[in-house]
Amino acid sequence: MHLTLTSIHHKLSLTNSYCIFSLHNLTITLLFLTMAHGKKSSSTKATKHGESSVALVHVDQPQPLSVAPIVSSYNEKIRPVLDALENLRRLNIAKEGIQLPTIVVVGDQSSGKSSVLESLAGISLPRGQGICTRVPLVMRLQNHSLQQPELVLEYNGKKVSTDEANVSDAINTATEELAGTAKGISNNPLTLIVKKNGVPDLTMVDLPGITRVPVHGQPDNIYDQIKDIIMEYITPEESIILNVLSATVDFTTCESIRMSQSVDKTGLRTLAVVTKADRSPEGLLEKVTADDVNIGLGYVCVRNRIGDESYEEARNEEQNLFESHSLLSKIDKSIVGIPVLAQKLVHVQAMIISKTLPEIMKKINEKLNNSVKELENLPANLSSLADAMSAFMQIVALSRESLRKILLIGDFQEYSEDKQMHCTARLVEMLNSYQKELQNCPESNSTKDFLMEEIKVLEEAKFIGLPNFMPRVAFLTLLQRKVNGVSYMPIRFVDSVWCYLETVVISVLSRHSANYYQLQVSTRRAVERLIAKKKKISIQHVLQAVEMEKHTDYTCNPEYLQEYNKLMLHQQVFVKEVLNANRRSSTVKLEGFGDIEVNHLRNCQNDLYDAFDLKARLIVYWKIVLRRLIDVIALHLMLSINELLDVDLHKEICNELGGGVERLLEESPSISGKREKLSRSVKVLGESKETVANIIDRIGVYGDN
Repeated sequence: MHLTLTSIHHKLSLTNSYCIFSLHNLTITLLFLTMAHGKKSSSTKATKHGESSVALVHVDQPQPLSVAPIVSSYNEKIRPVLDALENLRRLNIAKEGIQLPTIVVVGDQSSGKSSVLESLAGISLPRGQGICTRVPLVMRLQNHSLQQPELVLEYNGKKVSTDEANVSDAINTATEELAGTAKGISNNPLTLIVKKNGVPDLTMVDLPGITRVPVHGQPDNIYDQIKDIIMEYITPEESIILNVLSATVDFTTCESIRMSQSVDKTGLRTLAVVTKADRSPEGLLEKVTADDVNIGLGYVCVRNRIGDESYEEARNEEQNLFESHSLLSKIDKSIVGIPVLAQKLVHVQAMIISKTLPEIMKKINEKLNNSVKELENLPANLSSLADAMSAFMQIVALSRESLRKILLIGDFQEYSEDKQMHCTARLVEMLNSYQKELQNCPESNSTKDFLMEEIKVLEEAKFIGLPNFMPRVAFLTLLQRKVNGVSYMPIRFVDSVWCYLETVVISVLSRHSANYYQLQVSTRRAVERLIAKKKKISIQHVLQAVEMEKHTDYTCNPEYLQEYNKLMLHQQVFVKEVLNANRRSSTVKLEGFGDIEVNHLRNCQNDLYDAFDLKARLIVYWKIVLRRLIDVIALHLMLSINELLDVDLHKEICNELGGGVERLLEESPSISGKREKLSRSVKVLGESKETVANIIDRIGVYGDN
């Protein structure tokens, strides 16, 4: 692969002056070939509106041709160019996003499309009611001095030889294979190669005729299906639209005209063929000269073969018609007859080639450059155990560094747009939410049914002993109730934190091991197992912390006594206010609490002092308990994250691989698929570049002769 890429780079370094040549010079070369064979038969005039330097050959007085049906004026020299373009089609360069110049034949149903193509090719195509062309038919006409014509159908990777007598049946058989035996259509193309003496060297794509009303056996959306196929072929700027119109209809109402105008508003790449001139001669001259539908490449009026006429008889009848008919004879001879149409189409081919080849070469070079770069940027295939081990160590090291930045340092440059990966900020948010939940829970509400719970507990904690001693069991009973009430919150908090950390760690490892499918699978399993272990340890730690708070009431925090003494300063005043018989208000204002409802305390005179004391102790100590349940868990989680990054992660991944680092040698399906696709693109584009370069060389040789 290295040698291939190097050689490609060498080719790409060639100067564009060799590959991208002057549009003007190519046009002159092609027109020179034409004029060399018909100095008196043609003249050139600029395309409509003076758009570019490309000239369109306009035939003023076509020479009568002795070989039936038609012979191009420069078949031998244009054919190699068409062969080269056909080679590009076989390479399927369209898959690389490069459109090739194409003459696309469109028309309403029964407009005479098939008859026109028959006249050009000198062979019979399928006829019948409804849609005869049910798949795109690519017709390649090649002039050969053969005693017997050679006809070959290509489709679905097959080549089927046929002859003039059986070509229609062969096309029908191939169409049924591509589009089914019913009357539906398909976008799978069928190619017909016709090598025959006297035909013009042309490549055209015949599309299904436009119909709005489905017949029996056709889907209801047949019009939409046909429209989609036609629009796909005529939309590219490289396509020349050969619009077949019947003289019997108003051109402005033709659906094919409406479609072509939607993609070619100026008409500069649309040529019109008017069929059935003999059936509706009245007003035809005015139609083609007025050009109400903006046909930039002009019109050609024809009479197609009728009944059992031979093609030579049909051409003679056509010539007599346009020479002797009272109305049709007034139409300029430069726009009547199948021979004129053939010459115009050949000239149009020259115009397409001259206009698009430079751009095609430019696009090939650009896409080839991009594909080569993408291929080089893919990870190298690991060919040895040492390579695999080196890649593994690098991936783990890069992953740990990324995790350290986002989990501990707060450096989010690698994930600047993904806020979910701004982990330090998200962890603080989760901790703050946990803190608010603890502080706002019912157990932290110190004003509801003020002192009632304390009074009840004191009643149940009475014992025989000296007076004025606070029973410790009362304090522990109330403390345990509160701790039990919030015990689920820290467990839920650590669970949510580890679930979040699992997604983060997996995301980072997946990013760094994206090119190694087997490692991605292994690291994901390792992370899931490791996080489950860490979560279990954290939950055990939380449960232990909760149990400690329930069984022991202790703190050396000096704030405890300070806050307790402040509250006790209000004990006497508060109790007196509650017991004041003359007081009418149901609330008492207590500093630090606000207005407290006290009606429920009027009958509890003996226990108010002890209850207030117990309440003060609980309020101050509960704040310390909540702080410990927050701080201790936060510290534990940060320690656990550090341990995960320093030791646990690397160890767990190694255990998962079990020494099977060689599994990294198996490339991921996505990378191998991408490598295969890019390699195929490089090969196709390289061959296409060589093909186009050969066309350029050949045209250059013609121009020198």
